[in-house]
Amino acid sequence: MTDGQISLRAAATDARTEPGLVRWIITGLAVLFLTVFVVLPLVLVFAEAFSRGVGAYFSALIEPEGLAAIRLTLLVAAISVALNLVFGLVAAWAITKFDFPGKSFLITLIDLPFSVSPVISGLLFVLLFGMQGFFGPWLQNHGIQILFAVPGIVLATVFVTFPFVARALIPLMQEQGTLEEEAAISLGASGLQTFFRITLPNIKWGVLYGVLLCNARAMGEFGAVSVVSGHIRGETNTMPLLVEILYNEYQFVAAFAIASLLAMLALVTLVVKTILERHLDEGQPVSDD
Repeated sequence: MTDGQISLRAAATDARTEPGLVRWIITGLAVLFLTVFVVLPLVLVFAEAFSRGVGAYFSALIEPEGLAAIRLTLLVAAISVALNLVFGLVAAWAITKFDFPGKSFLITLIDLPFSVSPVISGLLFVLLFGMQGFFGPWLQNHGIQILFAVPGIVLATVFVTFPFVARALIPLMQEQGTLEEEAAISLGASGLQTFFRITLPNIKWGVLYGVLLCNARAMGEFGAVSVVSGHIRGETNTMPLLVEILYNEYQFVAAFAIASLLAMLALVTLVVKTILERHLDEGQPVSDD
């Protein structure tokens, strides 16, 4: 390591060194912020859910509407994650392994749901599949219902969640490069053999990370689903939609009971996310000093 590198590292270390009082103030403000805006709301959700006892809590969960919302949420999340897993793998493979016209435009399209409000996303499907939409008359004539049914909820959820798997894989695969794949192909391996024996094992933790985030967003999606669902009780209400309905009807225990399931999902997601990030960090190449 040269003298210049040593001095730069020392300067960086000095820049991160603040007086003890300043460090305590910054840390205290961060902890206070997290306590007020994250920990306290979670505690209140569970406290309200169990305010009338464990029996009332589980009774709210096994109500027909609650069970229907849970089943629908799990179904929509499973379909959305499966579709986005395939799309994410294909998109990341194409973007990182090949050069083709429109590559930058494809990357921009992948990021589109991050910049568009979920409500606007739902309205787009209304314009496409509604009675007065582009495909509406044709769908009606053939007896196909998209809006106010499970297909519409799935489409809206897929749209708002499709960047997560691709965005988790693209930087990882770009960093890994193409040397191993090129070596496998030069030795006679086919494209599928190269993918399943070389590429997929190298990106497995990234795949799980993207699937985890996609699943969490799919289960908690509200805006786009609210527009296309029609709020048909027992049929098209997912868990977030049911929470709003129950709360507006002053069924607070039932509303917070369903909300507590979503909160538990968030906590589990946080723990698993931390574990996966540790595996991803362990798999990163170490640069030479």
